[in-house]
Amino acid sequence: MKTVSMSGSLRENVGKKDAKAHRREGKIPCVLYGGKDQIHFTLDDKEFSKIIFTPEVYIINLKVDGKEHTAILQDVQYHPVTDRVLHADFLQVLDGKPVVIGIPIKLEGAAPGVMKGGKLRKKMRKLIVKGLVDDLPEQIVLSISKLDLNDSIKVKDVKVANLELLDNPNGEIAGVKTARGAGMGASEEEEEGEEGAEGEGGEGAPAEGDGGEAKEGGE
Repeated sequence: MKTVSMSGSLRENVGKKDAKAHRREGKIPCVLYGGKDQIHFTLDDKEFSKIIFTPEVYIINLKVDGKEHTAILQDVQYHPVTDRVLHADFLQVLDGKPVVIGIPIKLEGAAPGVMKGGKLRKKMRKLIVKGLVDDLPEQIVLSISKLDLNDSIKVKDVKVANLELLDNPNGEIAGVKTARGAGMGASEEEEEGEEGAEGEGGEGAPAEGDGGEAKEGGE
């Protein structure tokens, strides 16, 4: 997987008042957990442009108070109106310990059903997997070259070496549906707004803050 380096500052105080003060200064309160102790720190909000608002998932080389940690972004809380990042949780990656994370899905090939006038509908953008960091791919590539009209790819149809898939086995990842009035040779990929089969718990899924404030552990 791709890696990115980020540098944060240790928080001396933990609490809502302290968190508000950091946000006014353009800092995002964060927590690193998974190791021996939780580490409360801040990151410049500009740092987050490297790892959010992108379909890619990164292994993060995180430096806090002169110490380096390997981590993944586990959860992000956003302001419900402005979408500004309010708080972030990072999970420390330890040797030999599996992690749970969402891996982006990439569809490739040409579906026969689309050539017959059907519509390709992609219902999931990521698959939630469990495995060691060294076994995690940058993306999961799935071929749609055998999808005819009304055919689909489900989670149970996917096998990824050394990884356990945690989504509902019957969840539909993508399928070709009959399109009324579609002409021969039409090609369209339609990403539906409903993604009930998709989980985001391993990669840092956006979770709206309550009343514009983040809920921070211990605060």
